[in-house]
Amino acid sequence: MNTFVLILLLAIAAWLGVTRWLKGAEMRQWDAMAGAAPDAAVEVRFEARADGRSSEQRSVLDTLARLLGDITHVPYSKRLAQMRSSMDAMMDGRSLACRFVAADASGVGAEWVLAPGADPNRRTLYVHGGAYTAGSPKSHRSITARFAEITGGAVLAIDYRLMPEHPRRAGIEDCRSAYRWLLENGPEGAAPAASVFVAGDSAGGNLTLSLIAWVRDAGLRAPDAAIALSPATDSALASPSLKSNLATDPMLGPIFRHLIRIPHALLLWGAWLQNRIRPADPVISPLRGDLSNLPPLLIQASRAEMLIDDARRYANKAHAAGSPVRLQTWSHMVHVWQIFTPALPEAREAFDEIRGFLEAVAPADAAARKAA
Repeated sequence: MNTFVLILLLAIAAWLGVTRWLKGAEMRQWDAMAGAAPDAAVEVRFEARADGRSSEQRSVLDTLARLLGDITHVPYSKRLAQMRSSMDAMMDGRSLACRFVAADASGVGAEWVLAPGADPNRRTLYVHGGAYTAGSPKSHRSITARFAEITGGAVLAIDYRLMPEHPRRAGIEDCRSAYRWLLENGPEGAAPAASVFVAGDSAGGNLTLSLIAWVRDAGLRAPDAAIALSPATDSALASPSLKSNLATDPMLGPIFRHLIRIPHALLLWGAWLQNRIRPADPVISPLRGDLSNLPPLLIQASRAEMLIDDARRYANKAHAAGSPVRLQTWSHMVHVWQIFTPALPEAREAFDEIRGFLEAVAPADAAARKAA
């Protein structure tokens, strides 16, 4: 065997070995809860009205088409700026019955979202979505305002640092800093929290799930509950629905259809080089971490979206680890359809479920008594 062939074989072996390391362990065993008793089912299914053909659903699809059109009709170099601008513009003209007050959460930009009569000691940390590159407290005000209303407390929506201007780890650190700050600070100043919730959607759902595991390991006060809307849980991109639901996801499908065509190994290497974090590392792939001893958790996702298997696998694994988790799924819904509240009936239904979940795990009157 000549030297060139030997070097080539060693290079191939190294490539395959590192790729396996980047990918991490197989997760397909969490596609279903095998052997679970009927009353231990993790997933509760909801059906959308009119099988996706209601006037409200068509309006949502029209809104998404305009948003995607605004983004794709500008030069590639300007698309990120356009996406950020277009997402924020979705809230223009919306009348929301809340006050929005700028805040500094231990160096992290944020805003308090306060409904009339808000209890300042009943607090929610909200982490917006946007593929870690876009989104802001403003873009998600329809969600944070609804959280403020159903919790009866104060919502802290954080403006964590985004990629590519900042590394992926910067957003993770901002979530941790903001959570520590929230425990001891409210909209009226320094005061310990009586009740604490953490919530987020999509990329923010990923950050939420990463955060609650870190809070547990750091020995901090755990949130009373956590809510993840259409969360990304596996940055190793191993979920089957990333491909199988490409055509049925009108939001993520058009954005990521080109990436899905890239060989998986190249995607893993690209993510590693970009983030300087192994894709299978639990800090960015919470599915792959220890899911025991987590707070009560509600996950909502659409069965038509590309991230449904991310949500399902996480819920099944957390349930098997003994953590109290509930997965609620809707048919024919777009990714993070809750942002279209109150116009979309299924969004209102989803928030009714969130309200019931929060009241069950941390009733508002119990929080008031604790604070008194």
